[in-house]
Amino acid sequence: MFEKLDLMRARFAELNELIGKPEIVAKQEEWQKLVKEHSQLGPIVEAYEQYLVYQEEMASCKEMMKSDDKDMAEMAEVEYYDLRDKKDKLEGDIKIMLLPKDPMDEKNVIIEIRGGAGGEEAALFAYELMRMYHFFADRLRWKVEDININQTELGGVKEAVFMINGKGAYSKMKYESGVHRVQRVPETESQGRVHTSTVTVAVLPEAEEVAVEYNEKDFKIDTYRSGGAGGQHVNKTESAVRITHLPTGIVVECQDERSQIKNREKAWKVMNSRLYDHFRTLKDKEYAENRKTQVGTGDRSERIRTYNFPQGRVSDHRIGLTLYSLNEFMNGDMFQMVEALALADQTAKLEKISD
Repeated sequence: MFEKLDLMRARFAELNELIGKPEIVAKQEEWQKLVKEHSQLGPIVEAYEQYLVYQEEMASCKEMMKSDDKDMAEMAEVEYYDLRDKKDKLEGDIKIMLLPKDPMDEKNVIIEIRGGAGGEEAALFAYELMRMYHFFADRLRWKVEDININQTELGGVKEAVFMINGKGAYSKMKYESGVHRVQRVPETESQGRVHTSTVTVAVLPEAEEVAVEYNEKDFKIDTYRSGGAGGQHVNKTESAVRITHLPTGIVVECQDERSQIKNREKAWKVMNSRLYDHFRTLKDKEYAENRKTQVGTGDRSERIRTYNFPQGRVSDHRIGLTLYSLNEFMNGDMFQMVEALALADQTAKLEKISD
């Protein structure tokens, strides 16, 4: 680790000189790449230099602890152990900084929610999950853009597809993929019995168009009249768009906009992300062992969380965390859970490196 840090430190010093040279500044594309690399290395190099300072100060304290002056030796001993604690903590932080970054972490996300077992109750909870993610996005000042909402007569959703635009959206939302289980008494239950229903959530990073290579002949595009709310207009014009990828059978529908052009644009965004996710998942299966370092970010058949309304608790089964603040959680206060999942993922990856 320290050899790598020394190389980073040397590279950072080199970049300091390069980005100040007029001939480099004149080549804007090259200069921007160097500036980006410089900004990425900065926090790691700064932390490493502070680590080296702690080491030097600890060495000085160790010498002072040998002093004949007992008071001075005791003060040096206290300072030594204080510095050691700071150094150890900083070393842990540096290890986390050195973990490979997920290249998709800063991307926007496309979230797909579908009702599972439980019929109308599952559809109602699917709507509440959609609402929860909207509230969470609002707290972070992220923009939410609906793509396709398939509503039921009682106010639930069979399927909800929407995009969240915000820096680092995927890094926070990626742990939501999986099966979400709800336990509560449905409004239609006359006997007061608790029912269990499930909802599946898929979180896809918004993929760049160049991320997936495909043949135009592999796609079938249909237009049709929109259904659901929206007045007479949606029923008179073929504004809704359906795109089918024939080799994989992946189907994307979009009818949220009145404009067919806008619906087509949104549908292509979703299709590109689904294809990227599809091929990435196939690749991941070749490296099944590596997936053990993830906290359930890929297997959508995995039951990840239970929402128990009678007891007012939400439990994440991957990390064994239970919060007794279900109402707040459903209103978008997911921060404690999101941070705990990210920490557990980091810890698992660190342990993998140590093995």
